[in-house]
Amino acid sequence: MPVVFGQIVVGPPGSGKTTYCAAIQDYYNKCIADGSSRHVYIVNLDAANIEMPYECAIDLVDLITVDDVCDNLNLGPNGALMYCIEYIENNIDWLLKRLRSLVDKHSSSLPPPYILFDCPGQIELYTHHGSIHHIIEKLVKGVDLRLCCVTLIDSYYCSNSSNFISALLTSLSMMLHLELPHVNILSKIDLIERYGSLEYNIDFYTEVLDLSYLMKNKNFNKDKFQPKLAKKFRNFNKALCEVIQDYSLVSYIPLNVQDRLSIEKVNNTIDKANGFIFGHLKNDDLSQRTNLMSNAFGVEQFEYAKTAKIRENYTFADDEEGELED
Repeated sequence: MPVVFGQIVVGPPGSGKTTYCAAIQDYYNKCIADGSSRHVYIVNLDAANIEMPYECAIDLVDLITVDDVCDNLNLGPNGALMYCIEYIENNIDWLLKRLRSLVDKHSSSLPPPYILFDCPGQIELYTHHGSIHHIIEKLVKGVDLRLCCVTLIDSYYCSNSSNFISALLTSLSMMLHLELPHVNILSKIDLIERYGSLEYNIDFYTEVLDLSYLMKNKNFNKDKFQPKLAKKFRNFNKALCEVIQDYSLVSYIPLNVQDRLSIEKVNNTIDKANGFIFGHLKNDDLSQRTNLMSNAFGVEQFEYAKTAKIRENYTFADDEEGELED
């Protein structure tokens, strides 16, 4: 069985995971005529996701659904979904068998298979519950998958300092718990200022610059009636910022799924993370081996240039606003 590359797509509810999977599949389907480097299959691991906007190769709903669990075990929606994930963990052979069959039946006339796993939105599954982590381990060993975890965070969280800190902590927890190469994405970037202007330039949020500036936000000191509570809230968030910056692992890539160039930039980053960029090099091709590292770690744009199009198209603050000042 050949080495197969793919993505584990995770994130909070409403962050755009299913839309992202559909956009990636559609993007590469349209690229096949242009010599696309992969043929995308999507595996739905969300037992509550019944209607999908993409062509699903393997669907967990065929094995178990949240509605059935709720009816038979008298569980609520969250408990039922947790049960479904634990059920697929205990019956992982069902998934492995279908993945092997999918790869074996893949036509040699098509580009190599590339698998996206569309996961549910319950954050606890990725921060401290063990089932998803165990499922990933069994997938990597059982099907020889090379996976990258793609975390989608709604760009709405940039509109409020405490929300952004929460998003950062969520991303960091996922990175540490799932133990995979990781790419964090700010989704719906075209709507980033729908809930108000950003306090800082967009690169402050994508590159996660000095978080101490967030503590100067008026939201942490505006409670005049409960000043002691406001102070505790501020100190708590300050401690969280220190934890995030001590690890120094989190950064974000902005994504608009309707923008082809934006999708390309995200895919290039993911290809470096999961090794796809190296996966189809021939051992006897000296020129490819010579350029291996330069292809992977070639000169990048300056960080300010990377977000120039985002600032131009989707943010409306004046150039003087959002600057970091001492």
